[in-house]
Amino acid sequence: MQDLSRVVIVGGGFGGLSAAQSLKHAPVRVTLVDRRNFHLFQPLLYQVATGWLSPANIASTLRTALRHQENARVILGEVVDVDIERQQLVLCDGRIDYDTLVLATGSSHHYFGNESWRTLAPGLKTVEDATEIRRRIFLAFESAERESDPAKLDALLTFAIVGGGPTGVELAGALGEIAHDTLTHDFRNIDPTKTRIHLFEGGERILPTYAAELSVKAAAGLNRLGVSVHEKAIVSEITPEAVTIKRGETVERIACRTVIWAAGVQASPLGQRLATRIGAKIDRAGRLMVERDLTIAGHPELFVIGDLANCSQQTGKPLAGVAPVAIQEGRYIARVIIARIKKKPVAPFHYRDRGSMAIIGRASAVAEIGRLHFSGYLAWLAWLFVHIVELVEFENKILVLVQWGWYYFSRNRAARLITRTAVPADAELERDKMTGSGANVRC
Repeated sequence: MQDLSRVVIVGGGFGGLSAAQSLKHAPVRVTLVDRRNFHLFQPLLYQVATGWLSPANIASTLRTALRHQENARVILGEVVDVDIERQQLVLCDGRIDYDTLVLATGSSHHYFGNESWRTLAPGLKTVEDATEIRRRIFLAFESAERESDPAKLDALLTFAIVGGGPTGVELAGALGEIAHDTLTHDFRNIDPTKTRIHLFEGGERILPTYAAELSVKAAAGLNRLGVSVHEKAIVSEITPEAVTIKRGETVERIACRTVIWAAGVQASPLGQRLATRIGAKIDRAGRLMVERDLTIAGHPELFVIGDLANCSQQTGKPLAGVAPVAIQEGRYIARVIIARIKKKPVAPFHYRDRGSMAIIGRASAVAEIGRLHFSGYLAWLAWLFVHIVELVEFENKILVLVQWGWYYFSRNRAARLITRTAVPADAELERDKMTGSGANVRC
């Protein structure tokens, strides 16, 4: 049995941080490497994009999260490769030796070969994405206030969201509330309630992984907020002035100045690089195929979790790229590492699905917990409770709870700042091509 004392974890997201914290009492030395110095609570990122929360409300520095864990250290660095033969993680400015390597580098936006859409329709994965979307949303209303041309005004007050999964649904609901509630008395020359919001889903229904009746209720809730839900609608073209969609043989062009992408993700390019190096298999989304213990075939020292892993043994389909999956995977590999040290067997990974929830708007949500399907106010309360509990830092829990309470009674979104994105979209694209979305920092 090889020495497993040096555990290197790449990525400080849900999976990586969960693995590191679960090794707190293990006889190992943990090194957590990330290109960012903070853990981001991505399920609430859409609330930053729509002016409900500030970025600091949903982020916690990795050093703070691990400050009481004496066997763990944090390295801010950019991962460029993995030297399998020497068992070294290669950074742009050095190398780190490992006995066990955990890859949790996450995913980036997937535009299905239409990379030119990236700057026209930003996705929602990072703080920069959220602040850029927030900028575009509120700048559209400000520009409309000064516009006298009716056609241009309509385009400015038209928003399109591509993708009817939980992110797209939650963004659409938040936009509906902004237009028909938050901003109703803020402008003098425009009527924000005339805003048109389109949600496009290429499949049969929105929230396709939820029960059918919940999809229907979610669509009804969005309609009440002024959102037009378009199912079986495939986006075929995006320009600065319009979105073109296809429904069968029918093609429709909708004048629109603000488009948000929520249609798909692809795994970090680090997976492709590793697959080429060791001959591992990857799927169409760039995820590495893993064994039942979340290792790469033939490499028991390499664990892959989160959005980078295709773990499909349990149901025949890959587990969803959501926080609960990554958290459970992180805890599982910690158990495997400890069991190896103690020379004890561990059962294969088994994901326990505790349900899915999506918020539609104020006091409105849908929830699916086992065979229990419910919606409305009760589902909304359940959504609030689950997300408050999962936030990393106690301070963040209090801040978010206060912000939610203030919004509930005042209906005012306090974080409606129009700021410039720190990293231009084209520069972000070039970086992601080289390193992927997780665990790296530009050299």
